[in-house]
Amino acid sequence: MESNKVDFKQVITFSGAFIAFLIGSGFATGQEIMQYFVAYGYMGVVGAIVVFLLFMYVGISFITTGYERRFTKPNDIYTYYCGKAIGKFFDYFSILFIYMSFIVMIGGAGATLNQQYGLPVSVGGIGLAVLAGITVIFGLNRIVDVIGKIGTVICVMAILLGISGIVMNPSGLVEASQIIPNLDLLKASNNWIFAAGSYVGFCMLWLAAFMSSMGATAVNKKTASFGAIFGALGFSLALIVLALGLMANVEQVAGSLVPSLILAGNIHPSIAVIFTLTIAGGIYTTAVPLLWTASSKIADEKSSKFKYVTIILAVIGTFVGLNIRFDRLVNIIYVINGYVGILLLALMIIKSIRNVTGVKKDKDIDGNYLKRKSLHSK
Repeated sequence: MESNKVDFKQVITFSGAFIAFLIGSGFATGQEIMQYFVAYGYMGVVGAIVVFLLFMYVGISFITTGYERRFTKPNDIYTYYCGKAIGKFFDYFSILFIYMSFIVMIGGAGATLNQQYGLPVSVGGIGLAVLAGITVIFGLNRIVDVIGKIGTVICVMAILLGISGIVMNPSGLVEASQIIPNLDLLKASNNWIFAAGSYVGFCMLWLAAFMSSMGATAVNKKTASFGAIFGALGFSLALIVLALGLMANVEQVAGSLVPSLILAGNIHPSIAVIFTLTIAGGIYTTAVPLLWTASSKIADEKSSKFKYVTIILAVIGTFVGLNIRFDRLVNIIYVINGYVGILLLALMIIKSIRNVTGVKKDKDIDGNYLKRKSLHSK
């Protein structure tokens, strides 16, 4: 019989993985936080709270569904929520979005090194593409595993940066509501609630297959749920605190491609250097699985074709990532895909409602009908 005891070691592992997977160039640089939250003033903070609640819902749903269903292929979770036809669309669309997210990482790497060291944007972008491509081709998994812990480090540093930004300029936080409307800040949407929904939407397209696979390894359902809850809490806390820190210094960071580096530099130049390296590590560990996922969908990992596909995708991604400003990449790719993710969220909610009510017939992955008893039946 399965034990219902919570495995706290696995909870920490799951929550850390949740946080690390979501922290890429957009979060680490502070660019996505500016566009999705800071640009709306204090209503953006309310939006961040909405994001936390939605993250808890989708996180628990993805990870517990993965635990219960043990999908043969991780992307089968889309078929579970959306049916065969729409599920197939999300399966392929998610791969396209994942590749586009790799392009965002290229832009983030270039912008970070350019802002901190004055290096040409091409240096950071090409450097990341080469490192990520080599890692994917030769399968240097241990390097990724070791540096993968950096997601939690960035989360902690983001909280500290946010706190320092508030402490060093508390009056700026008070005046932010009057200052922000007069600044020409790039926004994810015309409305803060749509921005929050779009943010969760694009993150869902990253999280779905990843969390369902993680859930399949859980010792029990309760442990899986707690892992998602604490992951959502940790990430959202970092998001809110950093957003407040950026708001307190919004006139200074407005227009910057890497606003979090300005907060770090305000503390001490050496902190900015350390945070630059941390951002670079976080971008690298996010870029590698993104590129691998796109390549492995086209060719078998063990084939020679896989190597050529990886090189081609890395080259194309570099060309696009270096020819569009980083803030525009975030605004175009994340926002458009975020609205597609909202459709997935709606289908998930419908599925959840059906799961709670009466006797329903669900189709399994092969299209066969499965009967489920009502929770109200004896």
